[in-house]
Amino acid sequence: MTDVQFLRDRELYERVLLSEVPRAERFLWLGTSDLKDLHVDKGSRMVPFLEVISDLVERGVQIRLLHAKEPGPAFREDFDRYPRLLGGIERVLCPRVHFKLIVVDGVFAYTGSANLTGAGIGAKSDDRRNFENGIVTTDPELIGQIMDQFDSIWMGTRCEGCKRKEYCADCRLLLETDGPDPG
Repeated sequence: MTDVQFLRDRELYERVLLSEVPRAERFLWLGTSDLKDLHVDKGSRMVPFLEVISDLVERGVQIRLLHAKEPGPAFREDFDRYPRLLGGIERVLCPRVHFKLIVVDGVFAYTGSANLTGAGIGAKSDDRRNFENGIVTTDPELIGQIMDQFDSIWMGTRCEGCKRKEYCADCRLLLETDGPDPG
């Protein structure tokens, strides 16, 4: 059965981060504008979301992260605690990314307003979190459209016509290796 469900606030955290992400077996794609030191429930303790990602890397899950800006120092400290992430997570930085999405194995997807932050999609209490919403789906056609947008940016197909190349090291590198910038 395929479905599309509307979720809001804490429902996003519980369904996406606690239920679906840990089930990834082949790949996990994460797209977010903002990225912070998000913490999640794991058993009886709170851990950095990066620990969950590190566990997935250990199981052989391929991780792609597409985000708009470098995360802050607390995220970096958490990242450094999980050495598997260094070679186990691919990432692309694109300053024009504003969508928020998570795709698990091409069979589950979230898209909506919540960044990968505690106040966005994380475990913050109701009085400290943002008002967020989004949809989750197992509909193959909708998941395909979400994946197509992510993949086109990931592969750099939008870089040539981008008006923000000066802010994007990945875009500049891609254009330098493919030839001179026509614009």
